Amino acid sequence: MLAFDRPFMKLSIVIPFFNEEENAEMVLREARAAQPDAEIIAVNDGSTDRTPEIIAALPDILLITFPRNLGQSAALYAGIVNATGDFIVPMDGDGQNDPADIQHLLARRDEFDVVCGYRRERKDSWSIRMASKIANRTRQLFTHDGIRDAGCTLKLIRREHLRYFTPFGEMQCYMMAMLRKNGLRIGEIPVNHRPRRFGRSKYTIARRAWRGIWDLIGVSWLLRRNIPWPQGFPRPDAR
Repeated sequence: MLAFDRPFMKLSIVIPFFNEEENAEMVLREARAAQPDAEIIAVNDGSTDRTPEIIAALPDILLITFPRNLGQSAALYAGIVNATGDFIVPMDGDGQNDPADIQHLLARRDEFDVVCGYRRERKDSWSIRMASKIANRTRQLFTHDGIRDAGCTLKLIRREHLRYFTPFGEMQCYMMAMLRKNGLRIGEIPVNHRPRRFGRSKYTIARRAWRGIWDLIGVSWLLRRNIPWPQGFPRPDAR
């Protein structure tokens, strides 16, 4: 396990959950084992099963609960803006991300402003993999973000860069486009992807496709209208 070489640096791990009662404890215990000193924030996205009770029973986990289901982007955003770490790693709550990969993200933190994982071997169904491939190519055509797997939640983000995010319904797929537009150096590394052991995927192709059309229109407009902060000029909210 890679530890921070500068003692003042802190890591936060943000994990959204929606009806993951069979996975929640396993995912959180794995994350704690992989990074014992990290702040772990679990966001219960309006679950209707025992997910919040299971999370609440675990020690040293900060639980944020939504009264109703608002979606993955809302849950991720709530988690990262409440994180206190210098570095923030979001990951999925279904057990398909491997928290052992966090150390590999951390190892590249001095080379890049942001380090993104891309799923080397997807363990999803053929239909989901194909839909994801089409979505990635379409997104790159409009945003030119150069990211091969924007749907991979596992990333290493500096807390100081959260100011560049504009929250909206499918924000997680366009986070890197927003950061690249502001001149940040983005690196990519392969990460492990595991089959879902329990429960079922919340990914709905038809619903994502419809939302994706509106998101591409909105994000394309936003990126064209965005005014990057002048290079070398201190931002008013800089630390």
